[in-house]
Amino acid sequence: MRRSPKEIEKYITDAANAWTTLRASKTFSGLTLEQFKEAVKPSLDARAEILDLEGRMQAAFARRDEADTESAVLVRRIVNAVKGDAEEGEDGELYAAMGYVRRSVRNSGLTRRRGTDSTKKPSEAA
Repeated sequence: MRRSPKEIEKYITDAANAWTTLRASKTFSGLTLEQFKEAVKPSLDARAEILDLEGRMQAAFARRDEADTESAVLVRRIVNAVKGDAEEGEDGELYAAMGYVRRSVRNSGLTRRRGTDSTKKPSEAA
């Protein structure tokens, strides 16, 4: 059975703590406590690096979100300026290229329900 990274970290720290507390001067499997700690150091260092990177990533996400808010305001200003421009407008190629639907292509928004036999009440169908 493969252990999760959290389980392995606990496995390492429990072994090191018990050894340190109870038998610090004893050698096991040809290793002193200091040699053991040096041997497991890459595992613990990688975990510390991951924590640091996760913190930096969260900070970068926060900076991105703040910048995105400001960028969205600026994009809305630009789009509104394009809509109001006499040469471009809401029906222009630039407006469409920015991802918007040209005014001439939009539907009116009016919809009419069409009744089908399956949507009618039993009393209406008879």
